[in-house]
This record gives sequence, structure tokens and C-alpha cells, in this order.
Amino acid sequence: MRKGNTLIRLFFVAILCLFATSFVGAQTVTKNFKNETLKSVLKEVEHQTGLSVIYETDEVNENERISASFKNTPVSEVMAKILSGGLAYRMQNKMIVIYKKNAATQQEGRGAAKKVSGTVRDDKGEAVIGASIVVKGASGVGAISDVDGHFTVNMPAGTSTLAISYMGYKTEEVNVGNKTNLDIQFRENTSELQEVVVVGYGVQKKESLTGSLQNLKESKLKDVTSPTVENMLTGKAPGVYVAPGGGQPGTNGAIIIRGKSTVNGSTSPLWVIDGVIVGSSAGDLNPNDIDNISILKDAASTAIYGSEGANGVIVVTTKNAKIEKMKVNVSVRYGLTDLMKGNLHVMNGAELYDYYKSFANVEQISFPRWNEDLRNSNFDWWKVATHTGIAQDYNVNLSGGSETIKSFLSMGYYKENGAVKGYDYKRYNFRMKTDYKPFSFLTLRPSVSGSRNDIDDRQYSVDAMYSNLPWDSPYDADGKLVGNYSDQWVNSNNTNYLYELQWNHGSSTSYEFNGNFDFDIRFTDWLMFRSVNNYRWMGYESNYYTDPRTSGAEDIGRVEESTYNMRRRYSNQVLQFNKMFDKHSVSAILAYEFNDYHYKNVDAKGTGVVPGFEVLDATTTPEAVAGGINEWAKQSYFFRGNYDYDGRYLAEVSLRRDGASNFGDNAKYGNFFSVSAGWVVNKEAWFPFKQQFDILKLRASYGSVGNRPTSLYPQFSLYSVSKSASYNKNPGALMSQIGNNDMTWEKTFTTGIGLDLGMFDRIRLTFDYYNKNTSNLLYAVPVSGLTGVTSIWKNVGRLNNKGIEVTLDADVIKTTDWLWNVNVNLGHNKNEVKELYSGKAQIIIGDGIGIAGSASRLLKPGLDSDSWYIREWAGVNPDDGSPQWYKTVTNADGTKTREKTSKYAEADEVVCGSYTPDIFGGISTNLSYKNFTLSAVFGYSVGGKIYNYTRAEYDSDGAYTDRNQMKLQSGWSRWEKKGDNATHPKASYNNKSNSNKASSRYLEKGDYFKLRTLTFGYNVKLPQFYIQNMNLFVTGENLFCITKYSGVDPELPSYGGKVVGTTSTVYPTARKIVFGCNLTF
Repeated sequence: MRKGNTLIRLFFVAILCLFATSFVGAQTVTKNFKNETLKSVLKEVEHQTGLSVIYETDEVNENERISASFKNTPVSEVMAKILSGGLAYRMQNKMIVIYKKNAATQQEGRGAAKKVSGTVRDDKGEAVIGASIVVKGASGVGAISDVDGHFTVNMPAGTSTLAISYMGYKTEEVNVGNKTNLDIQFRENTSELQEVVVVGYGVQKKESLTGSLQNLKESKLKDVTSPTVENMLTGKAPGVYVAPGGGQPGTNGAIIIRGKSTVNGSTSPLWVIDGVIVGSSAGDLNPNDIDNISILKDAASTAIYGSEGANGVIVVTTKNAKIEKMKVNVSVRYGLTDLMKGNLHVMNGAELYDYYKSFANVEQISFPRWNEDLRNSNFDWWKVATHTGIAQDYNVNLSGGSETIKSFLSMGYYKENGAVKGYDYKRYNFRMKTDYKPFSFLTLRPSVSGSRNDIDDRQYSVDAMYSNLPWDSPYDADGKLVGNYSDQWVNSNNTNYLYELQWNHGSSTSYEFNGNFDFDIRFTDWLMFRSVNNYRWMGYESNYYTDPRTSGAEDIGRVEESTYNMRRRYSNQVLQFNKMFDKHSVSAILAYEFNDYHYKNVDAKGTGVVPGFEVLDATTTPEAVAGGINEWAKQSYFFRGNYDYDGRYLAEVSLRRDGASNFGDNAKYGNFFSVSAGWVVNKEAWFPFKQQFDILKLRASYGSVGNRPTSLYPQFSLYSVSKSASYNKNPGALMSQIGNNDMTWEKTFTTGIGLDLGMFDRIRLTFDYYNKNTSNLLYAVPVSGLTGVTSIWKNVGRLNNKGIEVTLDADVIKTTDWLWNVNVNLGHNKNEVKELYSGKAQIIIGDGIGIAGSASRLLKPGLDSDSWYIREWAGVNPDDGSPQWYKTVTNADGTKTREKTSKYAEADEVVCGSYTPDIFGGISTNLSYKNFTLSAVFGYSVGGKIYNYTRAEYDSDGAYTDRNQMKLQSGWSRWEKKGDNATHPKASYNNKSNSNKASSRYLEKGDYFKLRTLTFGYNVKLPQFYIQNMNLFVTGENLFCITKYSGVDPELPSYGGKVVGTTSTVYPTARKIVFGCNLTF
């Protein structure tokens, strides 16, 4: 059996070599070289033929000048004409090996001193077919690796070093010594492997891109252990701001790309997974299944997505099978998590007693337990609610196949017990993809994927960790839980949530399923039809039980059940054209796309239950029933054309027409476009620094994208038939919406210019400037509520975002054993409201999370759309310790001045900065020595103000006496006597001074610098156990954060899928220590 397999492999290799030889002979070159270096000529030969040119630099004069003209000239004639000085060449399996004639003859005469064999693998441990193995110092002596990556070479006497090379990887030099069997693994050559990137509805060479995008490989995403993809993008790309999901397991982050392009709609980017538009989030995509992510930013990149591209587009490509033997990858991670307190520390019993004792009206404290013994009452509510959480992530995938059929199968299991007790999260994933090629012109690509999430919610109270008084213990003297409203507590109006958690709990399960039947039909080598057809289904069910013995449903109990189902169909049919004419390359797509959505939910509540019965059937009284159906549909036609002349001059144009169901007949369809161009300067014949520059490209683009309202039916006047419209239990209908049939698409026109620079195969720089103008802003404008309608959707104004993005990547050290890479990215965005329609001077909106008594924001021309509109804090009166604010006074001559007042009602609201940071970004560094790796990722943000509402409750100067208070931080002081210059006014019991009311007192700088991840790894090969590669690593996440922000974390968690600048009590950020192992069999 083994002999038969060997013969088959030898036959396959022979056929491959014959094919390669015929392929090589058919390659031609068209170019007029004028006094160019031999090195640049050989690079052009590689570019036009797809062949790799191999030679030893100490035998070939790379700086030799060549002047020659070729037009459709066979590569054999080209090589014969450009080589001189005793150089010769031979062609092997898509390789051109250059060597010295006389050196080869001498080596042959000396005979072979040693036979060396080995195996060549890539950076993932896979066999490399067709790698070139050259004996240094013996021109023309070498070998090519076979289908299993094996090679054998005869090394002449006096030689000891092999040079192993393959397109896309760094050339490896190995000192053989006394070894006769070698195992060689390539390292990734970033500059070459990133030549082809995923763009909208296709792929392009990075060199030919005219738009702005960021491509992230799988290796850039592995440093974070998270079940959600959004959280993995933090700090990885310039201009991409990620609000983390918080520390609770399974929560999603929110993303803004190049600033907010809307004031009321969604700011989330569009997610596209394997060519399928899935919406404003990645759903339950398993991060371990991702091969690469492309983040599309400017109009040239996003206009092809039309009305869904205004907030940027994130294109995800999952892993695919390769033509190879079956391969198995196993990944195991085990992590320990704890919570970061940040700078928010609440008082212990003694500190809180001393704080109360300092009240100006201490004599008014009247609760029964008010005495010195309170200094010794110190229950730690933080400690009782937290523990060391555990995160586990297990993944296995199998892939392989032949040219006819190849498949990829992955399965994943993620489990995390939150660092706050009582919250357990589980997720199961699978994915299967197959490429089947029954005929040379037809490829079938069926795929299925799915997930299940389980949540068991008995979570301890995060709010109580901060707010509950340390004087109040949940346990009595015998260690038993005390009940609600205990007379043993200082705050006897409070409930004991630990008592209630004996019975109350909830659970939920969600499902996600995706099925694709895609296929390609290739009519000719330049024309292909591609069809993508997807069905996506999501289901959810939850059950929450509130016991009759608890405060939430005292004496009656409550059972709540919710279900929903979502169905989404997606299809796009694309005709692709790709043709080369001499130096001209033209490609285009023409397509039709359809997408629709159906959602149905049912919610039910019942009361009157016997303790322990947790189903609706056991309730005696139906409390509430709700449900609904939502639907929308969209169809599109689009075109994109690309032109490339000689790899130097690039152009692209795209057109798209979208029709959406949530616009009226007067504006049902919208048109979007982009035009862009690029110039690869270093390919010009006159460019004098070709040896120094790997690439020098200038880019420019202009185009439009759009946005739709979040409401599904804003064009219709609607009546509500619901419980709120009933009278005396009789059904009725009330007007709920006034339609606007003239409302039109929100459009964003973006101008962008960019620079791509690479030098010495070590330094890479990308610079982008953009100017985004958004018109016809969609907003639910408040109206008089006399008819029962409180708002109407309108186009209200214009908004502008402009900014810069910079990425600098450098290989600081680059030797055979050492590689040290540093990457820095920076983004700056300035947001400004340009105009409000219908004569509006300004619009006051809420804080973004709906807290009563919190800060307001202001929409006004000339201001950032996240500008804070609030009373301005004027500090503490040093004479009497009273709080002060500023008020505007109109003088007799009509001028206005700002004066201090101690009356909150007299102070007026003014603009006090905005939440938008001035700059933000990330820094990453990777150091490798042989099999050891060390990497770190940092994040930073400068500028922008956070409204820390938490302080209104926990830094309240005595206004709140039913909850604990913050410790004074460094630089803070409280007024005690006349003449004190303090940051905090005098405190008093039940303080009525309004000092904790909304004002700029609680606006704080959001600056930070944090270490996101630190990873140490080791790679080892264990062929005796059939292990191609084993990677062992330990990672620390969120290890430290440097900030003056007084809250838990200046990176505020998202709220309702949006980035917000206000924080209340939040689930703290989790710090993780993760131990992991990746195995390849």
C-alpha cells in the first residue's frame, strides 16, 4: 500500500513539474527597460510572470544596469539577454535559479560530500510544495520540495549552508553542520503575504488598492480571549474606536469608524462575513474561525455597499480548506479572571463613620445605630460578590482535500464563569465549508455554521458592590441571611439581594444558524459568474423567576418568558470580468443584491405562583402579554470597475442604486458612487530611489454612502392597537406616528487622500486624510404631544467629520534568529454640526443612556455632536464652603459676563467640551528569538471628557445617605474651615445645596494609557508524536491602566450597541491570565 502511494506521489510530482515547465515556457514579458538595475528588472520579471527568481546575492551584481526592450518576449529569451558575466539559469517548478557557470562546473568536479534531506513547512506547520533549496557557495546546486514538503540535496565538499526560499516567506539560511535530516519552518514575510486583501465583493492586490482599508490577519487577533469579535479589534486599526463590552462574559462592544456620521441612527459599521451582509454586529461568529478581517473606511472602499456603508464596513473571511492531506488543529485556552477596581474605591466602616462625623449638621443624624461602634462595622460587599472567574476556550478544526473536493470543519466550546459570582456563560459553535469542483468550469461552495449560547443568571449585584453601606451585613450574628428591610441595618429601607438570590434567577438560550449555497461558473479565463445565497436564522428564549418571598413581586411572585425568532435572507449575483492587454489590466463586477428581514417576538408575564413553580401554567393571573412583527426589505444594483496601467497608474469607479422599504414613494431609491485613483511612484522609470523604496503610492478618492432611519416604517402615519389604547378593557386605537413620505436618505460624501510607503523591506508607513460631509441627517424631531405623538422623523441638518490616520510599522531587528517588530497607529477625528434645518438654532438631547438628572448634550452648528450642555462648575466658596456655579449676567451696556453664584437654579447651561477624544490608537510590539516569542499591545486615548454620573451618587457631599461614598482621591480635598481652597464643598446630612446636581464638576478627562495584552510563547515540533507544531503560551490581558479618571475605567462600555460618554455603575473590566496551547497534527 505504501509503495503504491509513493508511486502515485512520484507520478503527481512528475506531472506537476512537466506542467510547470510548460507554464514557464509560455510566460512572456512586455517592458521597456532604460538603464534600470538588474534587481529591479528581475522583480519585474517576477511581477509579470508569477515566477520566483532565486540567486545568491554575492554572485550576482544586482546593481548592474540593463537597457532592453521586450514585447511579449518569452521569459527564456529575456533571461538570456539580461544575464552576463558568466551567469546562467535554469527553470524548476515556477522558479528561475540563477548561478555561475564555472562555479557549477567546479562543484560537479569536486563531487558530493554529503546527502542532506529534510522537510519544509510554513509558519502554521503545513508542508510547502515547491520551495527552493539552494546550496550556498555552490551555484546551481539545489532542489525543490515535493508534495509533502520533502527534499534531498547533494552538498558538495566545502559547503555547509542551505538557503531555503518560497514566495511570501522570509528566506531561511540553515547551517547544516553534521546533520543529515532537517526540519525547516518559514517565518511570515508580512510585506508579501499582505499583497492580496479582501475588499467589498472580491479581492485585490494591496499594491493596486486606491481606497483606505486596514487588513488584520489571524495572528493579530489571537492575543485576546473573548467570545465576541468586536472586543478583539480594540487598538488594532487607526480611526477605529471600540467601546468594550465590559467585564460581563459574552457582552459585545460597540465600534465607530472615522467618527459619528449620524446623530440619531446607528453608528455601528456593517459586518460582512464570507461575502454575506449580516448586519450591524458579527453575531455569534467564533473568533477562532477567522482567517482575516478587512476594515473598509473611505468612500472608495465602502461606496460599493451604498446605503449601509456610511459607518464603515468590516469584512470577515473565515478559514478555508487547502489542497493538502487532512490536517487537525487543536486550540486550548484556560484563563483566570478578576476585576479591576480602577480608581473608584468606596469607604470602609471607619472611613464612612468619620465622614458622617464631619458633617456640618452632624446633630441631625438620627438613625438608631448612630454611635462609635459603627467604626468597627465593616462588611465588604465587593468581596462577597466577587471571586476568581474561569474562562475556558476549546477549539478543533479539520481541513484538507484534493483539487476536486476540499473541506473545512471546526467546532468550538467557550465557557466563562464571571468574576462577579452567579453569572455563567456558555457558547457552542460549529462551521463546515466545502469546495467541490465537479467540472473545470464549475465550483460549488456549500457551507453551514451555527451556535448556541446559554446563560445562567444568578448574578450578585454589581450596584451593591459599591452602594451598600459597610455598616449593614447580609448575615446576622448566627451567620444566617437577614431578610429584606431589616431593622438591623442602618439603611432599613434596603433589600438584601443575597436573601433574594436564594430563589430568584433567570436563564436564556439563543441560537444562530447560517446556511449557504454558493457557486462559481467560469465561462472563460476572464469572465466568471459568482452566486452567494444565504439563509440566516436566530432564535431566543428566556425565563425569569421572581419568588413571592422577595421584593420584586412580594406575596405574589412572577414568572416571565420571552421568545423571538429572526429570519434573514440574502442573495447576490455577481458577474466578474478580469482581463489584461499588454500593460493594461481591467477588472469589473456587475451585480444584483437582495436582502430581507423578518422578526417576531412574544413576551408574557404571570403572577400568583406557589414558591418553586417556575412556569407560566402555574400562575393565577396574567400580568402582561406583548408581541410584534417587524419586517423590511432592500434590493440593490451595483457596478465597480478597476483599471491598472503597468502597475503604476490605478483607477476605480463604483456605482450603486439601493431601494429600501422604510422610505416613502418620493424617495424609495438612492444612488451612491465613488471615484478613486492611485499612483505607484516608485515604479516610474525616472524614480531614482528604487533600491530604497519597496513602495511609494499616492491615493485619492471621492464618493458617497448612505444611511437609513432606525425606524422601520417612518413614511407611514400609524395607529397603535395595544393595551395602552384600550379603555375599560375594550380595545381601541391611538395615533402613534405621523408619517413623512418626503424623508430621504442620509448621505455622506467623503474626500480622502492617502500615502503608502515602504522602505528597505523594514519600514512601512500609511497616512490618510479624510473629510466626510453628511447631509439630510435623520432625526426623530420632538413635537407637541397633544395628539399622542411626541416625535416625527425628519431630515434635520448637516454634519462634518474630518481627520487623519497614521500607521507606522517597522522591523527594528531582522536577522536569522531575531525579529523585533513595532507598530504604532494613531487616529484623530474632529466632528462638527454644520447646519440644522427648519430654522432650528439648536437641539438639546439626552446623555445617551437615559439617566434622569444626568448631563445633556447639544446639537448646534459649529459644535461637536457630542458636546456637553451643562451648568459650569465654579468650585467651592472658600469663605463658607458652599458650592458655586457660573451664571451669565447681562450688563447695562448689553455686554455679557460670567459671575459666580451659589444658587444652582441661577446658573445657566453652557457648552463644556465634548466626549470625542483628540487622538486615540494603539502600539504593538513583537519580539521573536528562534522558537520564543514575546508580544505586547498597548492602547491610548488623549482628550475628550467623560460625564461621570457615578460621582453624583457616590461623591454626593451627604445628599445620598442610603449608599456608600467614594474615598477622596489624590489632589482632592474637602472644605473644613474658612479660607480652605478645596475641591469639595462642605458635607452635610441630607445635603440640600444641589452640589451633586448635573454640572461640569463631574466632567473628567478621559485620557489613558493601558497594557491590553502581554504574551509569551514557545514553539516546538514533536514529530515522534505526529505533532507538526506545538505552541505554548501565557497571556495577560488588561494588566494595567494609567489614568486620572476617578471611575472604574475610562474606556466606557457600550450602551445599547452605541458608544456613549456617560457612565453609571458598570460591571468592572476583567483582568485575565490565560494559559494556552495550539497543536497541529
